Amino acid sequence: MDALENTTHRPAGTSTRRAVVAGAGIAGLAAALRLHQHGWEVVVVERAPSRRSSGYLVNLHGPGFAAAERLGLLPALTSRDIGFFTSILVHADGREKLRVPAAVTEAAVGNRALSLFRGDLESALYDAVADVAEFRFATTVRAITQSSAEVVVTLSDDTRLHAALLVGADGVHSRVRELVFGAESDHLVDLGHMVGAFPLDATPERIPEGHGTTYIGPGRTAAVMNLGPERSSAFFTYRCPDPGAELALGVAPALTRAFGDLGGGVADALRQLETDPASVYFDSVGQIVMDRWSHDRVVLLGDAAWCVTVFAGYGAALALDGADRLGAALAAHGDDIPAALDAWETSLRPEVHKRQALARKGISRFAPSSRTQVWVGELMLRAIQLPGIRSLVRRSIQRANN
Repeated sequence: MDALENTTHRPAGTSTRRAVVAGAGIAGLAAALRLHQHGWEVVVVERAPSRRSSGYLVNLHGPGFAAAERLGLLPALTSRDIGFFTSILVHADGREKLRVPAAVTEAAVGNRALSLFRGDLESALYDAVADVAEFRFATTVRAITQSSAEVVVTLSDDTRLHAALLVGADGVHSRVRELVFGAESDHLVDLGHMVGAFPLDATPERIPEGHGTTYIGPGRTAAVMNLGPERSSAFFTYRCPDPGAELALGVAPALTRAFGDLGGGVADALRQLETDPASVYFDSVGQIVMDRWSHDRVVLLGDAAWCVTVFAGYGAALALDGADRLGAALAAHGDDIPAALDAWETSLRPEVHKRQALARKGISRFAPSSRTQVWVGELMLRAIQLPGIRSLVRRSIQRANN
């Protein structure tokens, strides 16, 4: 069916326009929510057969927290906030090196911040738009044509959707980007690392509840968090000269080869991984670098446009902020969609450039190049517990978020 029925209430004085959003992740759902709030009809197209969730943590602070507030998400997100937890740095065999109490981290970050499981953030977004947008799961974008008046999106089920705007929020391997802007290889900058993250079905027995352990060694990091039943997760990243070979090897063999020598909670997590490898997010780490994020009535958002990577620790926040700014720009420019997209990109690009640069610098925190660099990182963690240093760190975080 080409037409979408308008069954939602529209604010007085707004016109009804249709947008197609490719991707039902954080960026896509946030865009759908913001566009609906500005009077748009929205259809969301998602490759997966149903909603997915994942167990790794995301942080919202600075502009990301402010965007969640403007989107009306804070009541739902606050109830899902896991807060701060005690972080324990460990030796390879799981023995404790040092710990950073939750109160220290809280004092450094401040109170306008949320720590959430990615799946919880996606659930809050989905709940906000489920009744006001149409969702088409198990569907992909097959072709895109544009004119001065509309964009026509042909889906994998042969449906053709006529819309005023197409938002490509379909991730780092975006099909929308490929169709409109060219091959992924033209835009993807490989950073030479792999990342794996997954929820834990059973709580890690060797880690106290409310604590997380982290092993950091040359070229790799492994973190395991025990936040209670159905709230625990594991995160791995490591230097890798040949990401394609790692992906071909498969997630369980690859992570076991990279981290199988470690003990403690890491060993427990790897054993659980073998029972349910399908639950894992596992991919190479790369940034998307483009001169333009929009072309006429097609715009890219989130990882499809920039992918700051896990090394930035800001992907979810930037997805919310980008979606919020996109809605505001479209509202400000009325029917002139290309002008709205130009204004949106001009306002957002400096922030993206900053976050991508911080991610490239941040590689040394996640995959130190030497034991000396590991030692320096440990020294910094010890120093952050000193009140004067903690104040400096907090001011540094505040500057980074402004």
